[in-house]
Amino acid sequence: MSLLPLSLRPRRLAARLRQRLARADRVSLAAALVAIAAGVLTFVIAATVFSHHSANHDEGVYLTQAALLLGGQLEFHAGPLADAVHPWFFIEDGGRLYPKYNPVPAAMFAVTMGLFGEPRVTLAVVAAGNAALVYLLGSMTVGRRAGLAAAVCFAASPMAVATSSAFLPYAPTTFFNLIFAVAYLRSVRDRSLRAAGVAGVAIGLAFFARPYTAVLFAAPFIAHALWRVGSAVRRFGAESGMSTPRAFAALGRRALGVGRSGELPGPIRRHGLTALFGVLFVGVTLAYNVRMTGSPLTFPYQVFAPMDGPGFGERRILGHSVDYTLGLALESNRYALQEIATRWFVAGPLGTVVALVGGAVALWGWRASGDPRRPVVVDHGKDVAETAGSPAFRRTATLLLVGVAVSVVVGNLYFWGTHNALADLSDPTDGLASLFGPFYHFDLLVPLSVFGGLGVAVGWRGLVAARERVVVRGVSPTVASAALAVVVALAVAGGGVTAVDAAADPMERNAAVDEKHEAAYAPIDEATFEDALVFVPTPYGEWQNHPFQYLRNGPGLDGEVVYALDRDPVENFAVLDAYPNRTLYRYGYQGVWTANPETRVTPKLAVLGRRSGARLDAETTVGVPDRVVRAQVRVDPRRGAAGGPDHVSYTVSDLGDSLAVDWAVTPEGVRLSDGAAAGAPEAAEPVPFDPEGDVVAVTVTLVDPTGATFTYRQEVTVRLTEDDTVEAVWPPERSTCRLVTECGNEGTYLPDEPQTHPEWVVFETETETSD
Repeated sequence: MSLLPLSLRPRRLAARLRQRLARADRVSLAAALVAIAAGVLTFVIAATVFSHHSANHDEGVYLTQAALLLGGQLEFHAGPLADAVHPWFFIEDGGRLYPKYNPVPAAMFAVTMGLFGEPRVTLAVVAAGNAALVYLLGSMTVGRRAGLAAAVCFAASPMAVATSSAFLPYAPTTFFNLIFAVAYLRSVRDRSLRAAGVAGVAIGLAFFARPYTAVLFAAPFIAHALWRVGSAVRRFGAESGMSTPRAFAALGRRALGVGRSGELPGPIRRHGLTALFGVLFVGVTLAYNVRMTGSPLTFPYQVFAPMDGPGFGERRILGHSVDYTLGLALESNRYALQEIATRWFVAGPLGTVVALVGGAVALWGWRASGDPRRPVVVDHGKDVAETAGSPAFRRTATLLLVGVAVSVVVGNLYFWGTHNALADLSDPTDGLASLFGPFYHFDLLVPLSVFGGLGVAVGWRGLVAARERVVVRGVSPTVASAALAVVVALAVAGGGVTAVDAAADPMERNAAVDEKHEAAYAPIDEATFEDALVFVPTPYGEWQNHPFQYLRNGPGLDGEVVYALDRDPVENFAVLDAYPNRTLYRYGYQGVWTANPETRVTPKLAVLGRRSGARLDAETTVGVPDRVVRAQVRVDPRRGAAGGPDHVSYTVSDLGDSLAVDWAVTPEGVRLSDGAAAGAPEAAEPVPFDPEGDVVAVTVTLVDPTGATFTYRQEVTVRLTEDDTVEAVWPPERSTCRLVTECGNEGTYLPDEPQTHPEWVVFETETETSD
């Protein structure tokens, strides 16, 4: 016997779906197709343009958080290795690591990650859901055909396309905000307690996901609910002969079941239920804060960066700070709105003009049908004026959407995030906003799309009316219909071309970023890791997934591959000791990692080993070109130790086409071996290194007659073990540097990429360990 309720059994669900499809009209089917198309498009873009994730490193944070949730965890328990595995935007607290973001978006990604092994399914579902919800919202506000056009406007907006296709929280939060808006309006229109409850749950989840975003979206609805509740209290007082304060107190006692029983007025019951569920999720959010930070009013993002929240004055996160004044806020947000109007809303300026036309039509409709502020007529406590399709209801819905637009615009003045996302206010191709649009204004797409849909519907009605007038004047209906079809085709083609052109530029920029990432991660994609430990570089500081968010650890830090930061030698040895039996790798690259997608690196994945013994003897052979007059051989440790020289070197003048250098790592230090080359000291004094762990550099610098130099550099990580033997991580890191003796990743030696260095370059090291 099935444990599922009858209404949830697959056959029953399939039958109900077939019944609904049979009853659906063309507009509903078209809206469903738009939603499905939005979901499919989002999945395709997520899997292609963002195949290795975007330049916004928040994606790695949410996906790591999703993996933690699937593992039944809210944080990593890394203990003494916390610094070695510290992900970007995670907070370290006594060996535990927890994210600065609330877990709702990550939980949504975790659902399909667990069900299908593919979190991009969530992106598709959210995109389809947002398009469908915009249709429902538009249908209630400006009519079904206008709602259909609104769904198209939303789904085709470049900001919706780009942002919905990445693992970012803005589209998921808007999904809950839209559920709230649709359910709230249905609770008003249909006087539905169920819809009121859904509205409360939805806005509560939105608050849990992104509190400030949810408050901005809900603010006009809250104001409307308070007005309706206040009106109901006043009416109750008038009917009961009570003053408003006494009526309020009486209704409060009635709600608590104190005194004489009686039914609460409808608006109070419905909005009270919405508020109840919303407040419950506020409580969940505060409880989460207690669990993570120890204080209900301290959010994790505040622990990470206390000066990163809303407000004016000094704003700061990590090493970035700015004096965020009202003037700077106005300038940044003006530019953001300009970018949305000209680049990130559907069809750019054309779409914005259509939305303005729709807004003007809505305003004209208010003026033609009466004062939108007039009170709702009530009979026995039931609001009967705001019914389905009534002018009062549509005025209310439209006014609330206008309120959302105002709230989002004004509220974002108070948050410096928009300023950071824009980066250079004079360059629309700079900053994260150039890739995703001003995403803190993402909710602004909702009213823009609804009014844009109204503008499209008005244009269509105008064309139909023009056709009818032409027919009345004697033109053939066939000719008039053909002319109408031509005009519509030209309008659709023009709008489509404009829309595609508006979306093409940011998609091309994101595609360039992905191409860079795909090339950089090629050795990782080609490798098959089994019980591996991979050290990764730190171009932006000691953060994992910043920038390499594709290389993420699992919740237990014990999967088939564990990624650790390549840091100080003592810290690296601590990681090696914690994972003694894993296959070791070092991921690196030649070049300089920057945010510029045109600046590429050439990657390298080296297999490492641990060699130990009483002594490690090595011979390094390097190539020497013509015209080199001398070579300087030098050994120096990074940390060093007391009791000896800080380096040792010698010069070789008699050179052929190659030079062999013998050196050894012993418990006493690193020495250039006796008779290493012509001109070498007979018994070079060893250079002591830090026995806890050190990096020793062995360099050969070639000098030509003009003084120009070319340096072969290799760095070996070494330490002494408890039994006084030498342990080294092998092979050393190798680089070749022009004019300087140390050049970091820019000079990484790639033996399998001969085009990356001159033909005469030879760089080989053989080693032998003595027991």
